[in-house]
Amino acid sequence: MAERELIAAYVSGLNSCHYCHGVHAATAEQFGVAEGLLDQLIENPEQAPIEERMKPLLAYVKKLTYTPSRLLPVDAQAVLVAGWNEQALHDAVSVCGLFNLMNRLVDGLGVTGDAAYFKLASARLASGGYSGLLKLFPH
Repeated sequence: MAERELIAAYVSGLNSCHYCHGVHAATAEQFGVAEGLLDQLIENPEQAPIEERMKPLLAYVKKLTYTPSRLLPVDAQAVLVAGWNEQALHDAVSVCGLFNLMNRLVDGLGVTGDAAYFKLASARLASGGYSGLLKLFPH
């Protein structure tokens, strides 16, 4: 879960989506990602204190976010060489695609949040997962 939340927050940070970045950075921290790491990743992913095997995966989702038509087989190969399998690459692409969509929906609709809300939402996601959100909606 930590890696998927990290990817969600990273993509949201790349897109400057304050709401999604805030919620998912806080959720990633709930799963053990160091506080402030996501800010470091946005500023300089190559210098951020993260596992080396994460760097090609994050480079892939960054390229998919900014310039998807420029992705090449060599980009996917770098992820696989770093020790990820095809399912992990598929999952990263899925999270990236979902959050590129969600970032635009959230920003387009003017959804906002603050640090207190991010803390509340991250605790909810960390303890109940995404399926736990269904309890918030009437049936």
